[in-house]
Parts: sequence; C-alpha cells; structure tokens
Amino acid sequence: MNQKWFHSWSVVEGNMAIFSKTDLEIVKQLSGAPSLGQETVTQQGKFESFYRDLIVGFGKWEFDPTQVSNPCPENKGNVHIWQGYEDKIIPRKLNQYIVEKLGWIKYHKVPDAGHFFIYNATLYETILRELVNG
Repeated sequence: MNQKWFHSWSVVEGNMAIFSKTDLEIVKQLSGAPSLGQETVTQQGKFESFYRDLIVGFGKWEFDPTQVSNPCPENKGNVHIWQGYEDKIIPRKLNQYIVEKLGWIKYHKVPDAGHFFIYNATLYETILRELVNG
C-alpha cells in the first residue's frame, strides 16, 4: 500500500480513468448529493480500510466461489448477477466464468453501463422489478 516502486491502486489515487463514460456521468450527478454514512467508510483510517478491501479482493479465500451450492433449492428463490458491459472495475469475463460454473445464477447483461449503473433510476427500477417478480 505504501511502496513507490510500482504504480498504486487506481482507486486509492483517485484515478478517474478507471471509470467508464457512463460511470463518470453518474459520479458527477452524485458528487453534489449528500451521502449518508459516508464518514464511516474510512472511520478506521484510509490505510486500514483500503488494506482490508485488498485482502478480500486479492487474498486467499477459504472457499472456491465456483463450488458454491445453490442457496435456493427447489427453485424457491433466485440468485442474480447484473454486469455493466463498460464496467472497468469488475471484469465481465470474471462474472461470465462464475455464471458458467454455477448455472443456477441468472446473468443479466447491461449494455452501455459501467460499474455504477445501479444509480441509474431506470435500470434500478428494472432490477427491482426483476427481483420482486422473480
């Protein structure tokens, strides 16, 4: 986290190049809005907060995500993944690989959307309707 030989993690540096065009538009819209609870995100300090995120994202997990069993047996529920095709933070191929291995997950492709597409009111409503209607 504090070495200087290699480039730092883009999010830590505030590098906006990690966001898609649609993400940047959403970030501009959200920047003026108050964000409830934002002060608690890094209440233990930025280093500790980002370090924990890195451990979760890149550390060794105690399980293989492709070996998870269906938490909704007998089709009494659904698991969904929505993927923005312009997402530069979560690789599309990663989610596609997981869905391929776990065929019980419903995969939704969201064209012309980035990582923050959930903040688009129309897409949010579409997702909510899908979750409610099954």
